[in-house]
Amino acid sequence: MERTGRQVVEALVATLNAGEIGGMDDLFHDDAVMEWPQSGERIVGAANRRAIYGAFPRLPSISPRRLTGEGDMWVLQADLDYGDGDPYQTVFLFELRDGRIAKETAYWTKPFPAPAWRAAWVESI
Repeated sequence: MERTGRQVVEALVATLNAGEIGGMDDLFHDDAVMEWPQSGERIVGAANRRAIYGAFPRLPSISPRRLTGEGDMWVLQADLDYGDGDPYQTVFLFELRDGRIAKETAYWTKPFPAPAWRAAWVESI
């Protein structure tokens, strides 16, 4: 039975949270591309993906905030915690092909305080 896009992304989060990077092979195509535009990096293929994730000093804990999409296009908004008290807010774009990830694009940012001059027009979240 083929997994839905939602199930693929949820399985990826569970796999990474468990520290089982080998499980990513079941979720990504061998020729999948990962792009990290903020650092200008592109990771092409399973061997490079395995090497990158195997070399991480510590994988983050991923806390999904919202997962939305349909068909072969899915967006995950999540908080990443690398265990150092310096969290990231992240948006992942997943493009699937035949029930597996063909491309992942990831954007990260750190939270920052809102400037006081906007206070009259916004609500704190």
